[in-house]
Amino acid sequence: MQLSMRRLLDKAFAGTGVVSLVLLGAALLAVLAPIAWRGAGAFVFRATIEHRRLMLAMFSRGNPAEVEAAVARTRAAREPVYKMIADFEAQLAAGDPAQRHKYAKPLRELKARLRDLFGPFPGEPRPVLMRDQYGQTRWDRARVKLHRVLFREEYDYSDPTQWGRKVLRPRQEEFQGTAVEPLFAYLQAHAEEMFEPRWTLYWRFFLDESRDAHFFGGIGAEVLGTFYLALGAMLVAVPVGVAAAVYFTEYAGGHPLVGLLRTFISTLAGVPSIVFGLFGLAFFINTAGVSRSKSVLAGSLTLGLLVLPMIIRATEEALRAVPWTYKEAALSLGAGRGRVVATVLLPAALPGILTGVILALGRAAGETAPIIFTAAVSVGKPLHVWQTLSQPTPALSWNIYNLATEHAAADEIRHVQYGMVLALVLIVLLLNVAAIVLRGRLDRRLRG
Repeated sequence: MQLSMRRLLDKAFAGTGVVSLVLLGAALLAVLAPIAWRGAGAFVFRATIEHRRLMLAMFSRGNPAEVEAAVARTRAAREPVYKMIADFEAQLAAGDPAQRHKYAKPLRELKARLRDLFGPFPGEPRPVLMRDQYGQTRWDRARVKLHRVLFREEYDYSDPTQWGRKVLRPRQEEFQGTAVEPLFAYLQAHAEEMFEPRWTLYWRFFLDESRDAHFFGGIGAEVLGTFYLALGAMLVAVPVGVAAAVYFTEYAGGHPLVGLLRTFISTLAGVPSIVFGLFGLAFFINTAGVSRSKSVLAGSLTLGLLVLPMIIRATEEALRAVPWTYKEAALSLGAGRGRVVATVLLPAALPGILTGVILALGRAAGETAPIIFTAAVSVGKPLHVWQTLSQPTPALSWNIYNLATEHAAADEIRHVQYGMVLALVLIVLLLNVAAIVLRGRLDRRLRG
């Protein structure tokens, strides 16, 4: 090949590599940037006085004197709203029954929207649900609720050729000429005075327990449950996987049964994860009886089977990458096969084995289907280590799906969903970074 053609091909391959790296970086940025931005909103946001009240009541955090002073100011700012409602109700009670009938439904809807915004009216009994005991704790949600107070959503079906078109009707039009009419302008003008929003770093979001089905609190139980399941899976899969890989590379030989076993392992790697979940339920819980129902133990065993082929393959490749001279030198000094494996091959292959283990750990942390039937619950408290043998746990992967699709108020807690996604991505990212760092240190140590 001519030198000019060789240079041209080198430049073409180098340019292709650069373009591929740029495209890969752009794709990662397009995926991770929205997750990071929306996920950060779970713990960096403008918190209202309701959030400070809630933190003081639930977790005893904050300065009680400052919180009480802020509560007094916001109550004073909200007092005209309650007074307008009370005055209007008094007028209706003393007036024409036809007027009471006319405004009964609009007034009831207005008060319901105001309760969503501010919490219960003064003097009303304490609601049972925690979400009804407080107003909006986040300024972004408070603005959404305020918009629903100011406007009513209706649908216009005047055009028979189209679906209904959503139209926003100012709720003020329903109360023109009444004592409530000035209320809407007052809400717009004094919204911040009634909530006193301020920027807050709620870093305990990753440690606190959830309250009232994730309306309040954090995701501490989910983070801990994810670590339990992932580490438990490694305790199951790593010893079995490494032992199997050592057998295949050093002891098995060319027996036909070995080829059949390799086929089984390859098939196991391609089985859909939901099948592992059903197998875990049928075998570990219903047949073997490792627990009476869902438990971290059953989920860890199931995840261990799921990642086992990955660890076997990674360990085999790492063992084969060890130079033959290492083994030859050890055997020539009189070491037995077992001693060579334990003292020469496995230490030399440790960086590659560790990489495979960390990748398997990241996959185990992010799997959803295998733990649906064996370990995961929607809501639960953080478990102690000894409880993992018999109790189920919340986990990030399952709860992300559950909150996004099955929660009764999914739109109200979007920030929690994105916060869970961010936490899961960070966990997997940190595990991979840890693998790179440890592998680099081990390589340097082995090279002397």
